[in-house]
Formats: sequence, C-alpha cells, structure tokens
Amino acid sequence: MLSVTQLVDPRTGTVRGEAPRGDEGEVTAAVAAARRALPGWAGQVPAHRARRLLALADLVESSAESYGRAELAGTGKPRDEAMLEIAASAEVLRFYAGAVRAELTPASGERLPGRESWVRWEPLGVVAAIVPWNYPLLMAAWRIGPALAAGNTVVLKPAETTPDSALLLAAHAAETLGPGVLTALPGDRDTGRLLVGSAVDAVAFTGSQAGGLDVVARAGLRRVSLELGGNCPVVVLPGAPEYSYDAIVAACVYNAGQSCAAPARVITLAENHDETVERLAEAMSARRAGIDFGPLNNAGQLARFDRVIDSSTARVRHVAKVEVADGEAGGFWRPGQILADVEEDDPAVVEEVFGPVLTVQAAAGVADAVRLANSSELALAASVWGGQAGEAMAVATRLDAGEVWINCHLEQTAELPHGGRRRSGHGTDLSVLALTEYQRPKTITLRYE
Repeated sequence: MLSVTQLVDPRTGTVRGEAPRGDEGEVTAAVAAARRALPGWAGQVPAHRARRLLALADLVESSAESYGRAELAGTGKPRDEAMLEIAASAEVLRFYAGAVRAELTPASGERLPGRESWVRWEPLGVVAAIVPWNYPLLMAAWRIGPALAAGNTVVLKPAETTPDSALLLAAHAAETLGPGVLTALPGDRDTGRLLVGSAVDAVAFTGSQAGGLDVVARAGLRRVSLELGGNCPVVVLPGAPEYSYDAIVAACVYNAGQSCAAPARVITLAENHDETVERLAEAMSARRAGIDFGPLNNAGQLARFDRVIDSSTARVRHVAKVEVADGEAGGFWRPGQILADVEEDDPAVVEEVFGPVLTVQAAAGVADAVRLANSSELALAASVWGGQAGEAMAVATRLDAGEVWINCHLEQTAELPHGGRRRSGHGTDLSVLALTEYQRPKTITLRYE
C-alpha cells in the first residue's frame, strides 16, 4: 500500500489533504522514465527544445489561477505574492528557452597545427532537482529551466508540505515536453535521500545546510549544485535614503521572511543605532501578519522560529501585530519583529531565523560593519544602504556574498546570476551561467593533414 503524507494548511493549522510519499519503487520508476525520455529530449536541437519550453511557459501562464490555488494551498502566502511568483516562473522558463540558443562555447577552429577542433556542450543526463517549500514553483523553475534547456531530463522532488504546483507542472510538462522529460516525485526526506542515491547523473538541491551535506555524502562524485540558505547582512550607512527603512522591512516580511536572500541582520554605526531601530520599528509596525504577509510554512518551522526568538538576549524588542481572519487563529502566524541591542553571538544573529525578523547591531565604524557583515558562514546575499554612491560601492565590494544590492534588496531577474559562498553552497542559479551547471564540455579534434 502506498504511504501518504498529510498536508496541512499553514493558515489554519488543519489537515487539508494528503499526497503520496514516494518509496524506493516510485523513485526507481521515476528515474527510469526520465532515462527513457533522455535520448529523445537531448537529441533535439536547441531550437526545438526552446519551442517546447516556450509552450510550457505559455501553459503555466494561461493556467495561472490553477497554479495560484496550488501555491496558496501549500504556502498560505497572500494571493498577490503567489501570482507574481507564478509569472516569474514562466519568465524563467522563457529566458532559458532563449538562452540555450545563444553561442556560449569557446570558439571552434584551428588551435593546433593541422588540426580543427570543436567544443560540444552535452547534457549531464538525468537530473534530480530537490526544491524547498518557500517558493514551490519558482524554485522549481530556477532548477528545471536550465536543466531542461540544456537537454537533461529531470525528476523534480518538491518539499513534503508543498507538492501541489509541482504535480501540476509535471502534468503540463508531459503535455508540452513529452512523457518522462519532467517527472514530479512527491514525498518526504526519505524520498529525497532515495532519489539522490538512485541512478541519477546530477543533483540540484535547494535547502538547509544539513540537507546539503547529506546530499554531498550520498551523491559522491556526481555533479551537485547546492543553495543552502543565507543569513543576509544589511549595512545601513549614514545618509541612507529616506525610503531605506521601509524598503528593508518590506523585503524582510515578503513571504513572511522565508527567503534565503531576505534581509536578516541590520548593521549600522553606533551613532546611528537608535535612530535606525526607531525607523525600522515604525516601518515594521505598519506590516501585519495575516494582512500584509502570510504564515510560516509548517509546525516544524514554527517551533524552530520560536526557539531562536525565545533564546535571543536582545535588550530591545519591537513586535508588530497579527490580524488573522476568522478560523485562522490556529495557523502558523508570527508577527514581524525588530530585535535590537544584540550581541554578536546572539542566537538570532548567528542562526538563520527564516522569518519576519530583523536584528540590529551597532558597529564601531565602517570597517567594523564590514567585519560584522562577513562574520556569518552563510554568505548568499547582502545589501548596502547609503547616500554616497562611492562609499556604498566600496562597502559592497568588500562584502563576501554571492549577490549584493545597493539601496534595494531581494530584487532579482533571470538575466543575473544568484549563488552562495562558503556554507551557503556552491553553483549558480539564474543567468546563462546556470546552463553550465547542467552541461559538460567535450572537445573534438580532427586531423586534416
């Protein structure tokens, strides 16, 4: 008998349905289907794959209401957020449909006397894409877009709590790309472990550090791309624009702060600390859980959030409001918070809270602000806020992060690469650079003399 996972509505905390939990048999079948589809999919010229991906993007867009219901069921996020992310997912697919037709290989020609050489970029094969619950469809698009465009077939393992949009996407992919090219495999962590240990050729994983280390141990010498979260610093310099504080808070509470690149640790100079706290608290007080942003995703995330916040020794706390609809009091709601006057080793500073919370630290000077910003082993993204472009740019170049914004935060597009450093993982999402994550070069040299 096939085992199932109970699905919970994060807005109410009540069971909303169930989904199959893939066991060894389902994993083997999914990978085998992808393997059978590989020659036909990889054998198409890029223009043909591009047309198929464009058809899938059109179908996602024309079915936006269905995808919206699927996203809302698993995440509980506001409808406007979900619909924006569905549109962004379609755009990612369109981007890679075009990007794969560009010439990205080293130039061919005579590189040795009497020899002509070519470089072919070939797909890796069957890719296991394991994605998280915070952006179920968008994170899937980030992984499957370049993988499919490059000629791979994909087994997509969605998070246990949010399988809905992945199952819909796989059904639409079967219609537009062909059977087995993209397979959805719902299940729990054991399903993911079985998938990584199966006969796949590469693994793309977005999730926790612990999960990433487990993937590396199981994947062995196979290609692995990891995005393992962030604990993003926000350096606020003297003369930061008036809009800075509201913009920082807006980015913090987007998706209830459940974004790997969300602002988390605000660092300002000591002489500006109190004003920064006051301005952030004012902005946060206008953002209400239940109205302006959604709940945390699941009971485990709620418990982790509460543990970190309760263990914080912040001497100044500003807590906003929760305003939920009738029947949603049992949901996984938590208000936006500002935790100020915190030490460097405070749990809310050291750990990635992954919720609608900002800590505020005082730095002795700009150099100390950079030191504090770079003190976390998670190095995914950061931002700098300042009135002088030269000073802000100088700080941005000194921040050890894969993506740095100046006077904005959490603004991304398919054309620009996104990826972490140190314990935030390795590999690239987005941009043409992501195509190389799912390809390998082959040099062919012909002797003509």
